[in-house]
Amino acid sequence: MRSGRILIALLLVVGIVGTMVTGATVYSRFLYLGILLGVGAWVWTRWVASGLRLKRNARVQRANVGDIFEEHFEVINGSRVIAPWIEVLNQSAIPFLSGSRILTLVIGRQKRTYLARTWLTQRGAFPLGPTRVSTGDPFGVFRSWKEIAAIQTLVVLPMLFEIKSFLFPPGLLPGGQVIRRKSSDITPHAAGVREYVHGDAVKRIHWPTSIRRNHLMVKEFEQDPQAEVWLYLDSQKNVHAEKQYKHDEVSVESMLFGRRPKFQLPPSTLEYSISITASLAHYFIAQRRSVGYVSAGQAFTVHHAERSERQEAKILETLAFVEANGDLSIAALVAAQASQLPQGSSAILITPTTRPDLLLAVDDLQRRYLRPVVVLLDTETFGGQSGTDKLVRSLRERRVPVCLVACNADLAQALSELPSNFTSQDMRTWQSPVLSQ
Repeated sequence: MRSGRILIALLLVVGIVGTMVTGATVYSRFLYLGILLGVGAWVWTRWVASGLRLKRNARVQRANVGDIFEEHFEVINGSRVIAPWIEVLNQSAIPFLSGSRILTLVIGRQKRTYLARTWLTQRGAFPLGPTRVSTGDPFGVFRSWKEIAAIQTLVVLPMLFEIKSFLFPPGLLPGGQVIRRKSSDITPHAAGVREYVHGDAVKRIHWPTSIRRNHLMVKEFEQDPQAEVWLYLDSQKNVHAEKQYKHDEVSVESMLFGRRPKFQLPPSTLEYSISITASLAHYFIAQRRSVGYVSAGQAFTVHHAERSERQEAKILETLAFVEANGDLSIAALVAAQASQLPQGSSAILITPTTRPDLLLAVDDLQRRYLRPVVVLLDTETFGGQSGTDKLVRSLRERRVPVCLVACNADLAQALSELPSNFTSQDMRTWQSPVLSQ
């Protein structure tokens, strides 16, 4: 680009100076040639730019950390003249972003397509744009571009680990008192009818009532009397720790054919806690358990227990935006919500705290005839404070299962193993039904 501008500038300068000094015909021709090249380059650039279009499309707008995100780009030269070059600049905020390309010699009425692969290393929401498409003349004198706003948004969910087994209560025996709470699933306990809403399953329609009232009515159900699993994520800002780290960029060649590079979570207690919570939610819902979620980061969030895939989607999407900026301790978080849990349910506390607040939370749960399980992150291995060992000893004295997770641990293996020093007798005691007094 710079050499073309220098050439035209030299032609104009030589032409003007030579014509003024000597008046020779050759210098006037240099002047006319410089003017002709400049005007022609400007017209060429504007013509090509007027027909320049870009389409970018992604097949999915939901993915997990560690996945390869694929996006299809289509660049169209709608003019009748050749575009010497077209530059596509992807300005999305996704780390390790791909999709920026330079295409050469795009003839008129031609389109070029390519596939961009991006390795997802950070959770959150990322607009797929804006995108800048620019072109110019063959001499590089003029440049014109278009800014195309983002249309789609990619939501990156936490990374999931495959858990083979985890402690959970077998559930209370059927035949007890029905839990007076509406359920999105069909259970043996009908609670009444309501008007049909778009999206309701056809099998829930109560035809006799629908015929009598002359419009569709659906049945509502109450929950079965079984134990629930509640996930308590500690997002208090003063308890989390993080080491300095830097992800290595992955080349495009290593992601060919959709191969997934090996991903390791950042050495952050928050990121480990979020992935653990997401993996447990996925595991228990796959086991057809009713799963609830509680956290108090930037907002106090409660997802009441359900066992549908929609519940998993809600929990994962909430976890995609969690930040460690809450004020509630794990004890305050439990105290604010545990009274609503049915007896015999499990309360899984995911926390990196080294404070005795955790023992208060466990005692509170046990007084309510609930089964606490603690997934405790070893904060010292993440560059934080020491004191985890003392908490582990106190929890084991209370016969509370503790899953200790260190930095760089294999979460799939760590969560699938029975907590150390938790015997088979402890397991039977912990899983025995809790009778109300």
